Amino acid sequence: MSNKVALTGNEAVAYAMRQIDPDVVAAYPITPQTDIVQCFSQYVADGKVKTEFVTVESEHSAMSATVGASAAGARAMTATSSQGLALMWEIVYIASSLRLPIVMPVVNRALSAPINIHCDHGDTMGARDSGWIQLYSENAQEVYDNTLQALRIAEHPDVLLPVMVCQDGFITSHSLENLVVEDDEFVKQWAGPYKPDRALLDLDRPMTIGAFDLQDYYFEHKRSQIEAMNNAGQVVRAVSEEFGKKTGRTYGFFESYRLDGADIAIVVLNSTAGTAKPVVDALRADGVKAGLLKPRMFRPFPAAELAAALKGVKAVAVMDRAEGFSGMGGPIFPEIRSALYEAEEKPAVVNYVYGLGGRNVGMKDIKAVYDELAQVAKTGHYGRLVTYLGVRE
Repeated sequence: MSNKVALTGNEAVAYAMRQIDPDVVAAYPITPQTDIVQCFSQYVADGKVKTEFVTVESEHSAMSATVGASAAGARAMTATSSQGLALMWEIVYIASSLRLPIVMPVVNRALSAPINIHCDHGDTMGARDSGWIQLYSENAQEVYDNTLQALRIAEHPDVLLPVMVCQDGFITSHSLENLVVEDDEFVKQWAGPYKPDRALLDLDRPMTIGAFDLQDYYFEHKRSQIEAMNNAGQVVRAVSEEFGKKTGRTYGFFESYRLDGADIAIVVLNSTAGTAKPVVDALRADGVKAGLLKPRMFRPFPAAELAAALKGVKAVAVMDRAEGFSGMGGPIFPEIRSALYEAEEKPAVVNYVYGLGGRNVGMKDIKAVYDELAQVAKTGHYGRLVTYLGVRE
């Protein structure tokens, strides 16, 4: 049975974690993620979960303890943000390389310096090549649903990779929204018992964790990790379809919003998609063939599916809430352009870097992007490949 409640994005994560009742949660607070572990620690204190909650001295230790627990055979979770994720860096790669199905909610926040506690995607985009699956969330409902699905994706025997569930700091994490949550029994059955094939504490099947691995087998171990990531897309789709049949809420690799017959389209992650949708509606009412594509799964990257969704569009603006420092704009931009490289009719593709450090982007800003796209579609030419939207140049 489903229930309607009002929760912030952070509370929605903690609520899902309570229902999952993981064996171990090791965590360290950091703004704007702190509410997640604070709320969950209250569930622990109130006896509403059986979880072993480990308070550690840093995020590096949080990921280290989570890796240790997962390797020992526990269902383990943690959460972080920004500098916390950066401090985990060494162990983030180890978690994926050891094929540990950890679920980690990440509340997107700018990286220092200068010190900033507000939203951009520099933290998780910096970890995009770390071997973790990445799911992005527009609102609290998607945060909750993605957290539940992430568990099944990570633990699937064809995957066994960690998953980040990302949401925008403060914009989503601290905003109160109405959402539907499932009852505890549903989630208990959905999660099921965790039965790892191998575990460090299984004395009948001894194993080595973190062995020295040189030229003789390192490449093969990486290749198996790549194959697991290749498998992940199919598993994400299957888990989404099963979740949809049970709840009525289905998620794929991305959401296509009014893309049918669109001449111009924006590609954008997370909460900004919610800002853009009313702009699309208004443009459509005025006869402008505008559309929107909101990626949900960024790793693995669904290149073929994205290219198919954008087929027929004349001009595309990829909006990045992170800077790649490549001289070619943000990190999503080159991946979308690469996905469209084989298209018979390639649209013009431009990049807008926006919202760094929490800089606000409103409907007028989105409208301006569509207006510029309309000119690109009309003329086939663009003035700038990369635009820094709303910055004082």
